[in-house]
Amino acid sequence: MTASLPRQAAPPDEPRRPTEDPRHKARRRALTLLIIVLLIGVPAGYLVISANQSRDSGKDKEEKYSATGLTPGWPSKVQRRLYQVTVPHPADHIAYYETNNWKTSRLYVQFRTNAAGLDSFLGAMGVRRDQLKKDDLTISARDQKVSGWHFTGPGPWSGLTHEQKNPAPTQDVVVNTSDPDFPMVYVVSRTVP
Repeated sequence: MTASLPRQAAPPDEPRRPTEDPRHKARRRALTLLIIVLLIGVPAGYLVISANQSRDSGKDKEEKYSATGLTPGWPSKVQRRLYQVTVPHPADHIAYYETNNWKTSRLYVQFRTNAAGLDSFLGAMGVRRDQLKKDDLTISARDQKVSGWHFTGPGPWSGLTHEQKNPAPTQDVVVNTSDPDFPMVYVVSRTVP
């Protein structure tokens, strides 16, 4: 059996509090509930949104890095700068693929452009159109297999290899001028990390 403790009486000089009216009580409880919802709900909502964005980002990266062939679209600016592949404007039918290993990194790029775009592309590499050698398929059979390119269609085909001293990349270029107004360009740029 527990002994009950005596209650302490209120000091006689303190005035009694008036009883709280029901409207004030409801308002106070609503304000308390709002504060609790804001303190718990906002951070929880932020965590849910952040987790979803993080998961989506991971899926995007997984798709990008699990690609096993040419991906339609532009290579990133970093890739274009690192591999020194300047895709001219205008260009369409753009696709790229990057491979990396401990020995060599390669960027495969294809695009169709106009005659001025081809001159601009070659000029950015430091070469001229007259340096392209007719029927010279400079992209190796290995690189053709990796990229899925087959240089068997109507030509004429021409190519060149632009060699540079490491760490600058070396580019193998093949151009199909079956439509001289809109040549198709294939580039393999390789660098040694």
